[in-house]
Amino acid sequence: MKNVILLVLLLSGTLTITAQTTVSSLSALQTAIDNATPGTVIILANGAYTASTAITISKQGTAAQPITIKAQTIGGAEITGTAGFSLASPASYIIIQGFKFTHSASRATMAAGTSFCRWTHNLFQTPGDGEDLLINGNDHEVDYNTFEHKNAMGRFIAVRGTGSQIAQRLHIHHNYFFDQLPQTGNGAETLQFGLSGYSLSNSNSIVEYNLFEQCAGENELISVKASQLTIRYNTIRNCPAQFTLRHGNRSLVYGNYFINTPGLRIFGDDHTIFSNHFEHCNPAVTVGNGDGEVADGAKLTSHDRPDRVLIAFNTLVNNTANIIQSGRTNGLGATDITIADNIIQGGGPAASISGPYTGGIWLENILFNTNSAGSMPSGGYVTLNPLLARDATGTFHLQAGSPAINSATGSYASVTTDMDGQSRTHPFDKGADEVADTPVIAHILSVTEVGYLVSPN
Repeated sequence: MKNVILLVLLLSGTLTITAQTTVSSLSALQTAIDNATPGTVIILANGAYTASTAITISKQGTAAQPITIKAQTIGGAEITGTAGFSLASPASYIIIQGFKFTHSASRATMAAGTSFCRWTHNLFQTPGDGEDLLINGNDHEVDYNTFEHKNAMGRFIAVRGTGSQIAQRLHIHHNYFFDQLPQTGNGAETLQFGLSGYSLSNSNSIVEYNLFEQCAGENELISVKASQLTIRYNTIRNCPAQFTLRHGNRSLVYGNYFINTPGLRIFGDDHTIFSNHFEHCNPAVTVGNGDGEVADGAKLTSHDRPDRVLIAFNTLVNNTANIIQSGRTNGLGATDITIADNIIQGGGPAASISGPYTGGIWLENILFNTNSAGSMPSGGYVTLNPLLARDATGTFHLQAGSPAINSATGSYASVTTDMDGQSRTHPFDKGADEVADTPVIAHILSVTEVGYLVSPN
């Protein structure tokens, strides 16, 4: 069935004509896509459809008039079988919305040369080895999708690039990653952003407001193999896998909530890690012990020695291990790491450093009720009760009269917000919380705030 309705809209004083087409077969869907023009809306009627050949999209919409391909209702149109949507160059300004994907893995793809495309409010349950969604191209958005029930090698999302350049200016947000079963071997990250060959290229992408639960594909949960990412306001809960800055430089990691997980592991140079909240982690923060120095010609696949990393204004509560560096045979350790203005309360030693640690800077951290300072030098901390208390958001915030309030003397240009998304004002409060009256824009996420069932705008 194919119905074409011309919708006449008066928009900003101009006349815009949008074609809306409803189809009820994959062949009709492909025909509608092939005939789409800017502003076309294609609706696939609810039902289950078995795809044996790729649904190919290479059309171009515009920013004002994207081409929208959507299910009749959210989750109502299911695409199963051995093929799915394949966005090919020069596809741009395409929106794919509301589908349930149960086709084979590695069939939802965006090729190099695509741009400004969006996957939104979709449910991915794609079986077998491979990725649920493969992203190439630039300026794409992946938001309010659910990726769940993976029991095979491969990733929920894998980001790639062209040549040695990683995909740029991506926005991955408000997605729900759930139930990824452990696999044997390497290659089952939940979100893999890049590969070694892309690691020195800048992405300038943002990964934010995503919820990860019960994801245990391998030892790495989020694996970043690119430079210059912003990863903020995500919640990682009950995942026995580690968020790893594996290759690359100059990433910002802030305002994330780590709960009952192996926390964050760091390789590479010039990262800024601030305003994160760690609770019941083992460990909370791992400063990598490098086995190569890329700046001196080591292979891109090496564990690049961490250099000039700032780890500041984080709150760590009741972690089995807090800040660690593991041993490595002939390891290069880390250099010029600044650990400052953090609050570490309860749990194991504040720091456990096993390996070369040249030029380490420890400044003005607050320790309270840890079983020891461990490797943290006496000049790098004070022992005080920071007066933390769990609030309605489930996180530990500073209470009135806390010695952490307005007590930080360090000034770091890249430290701009706290874990609530509130702006920091000088003098800063120590730890992840800045006491402020401005609007709170981040907190521990729940399943009602992310994923495909959240009502579209």
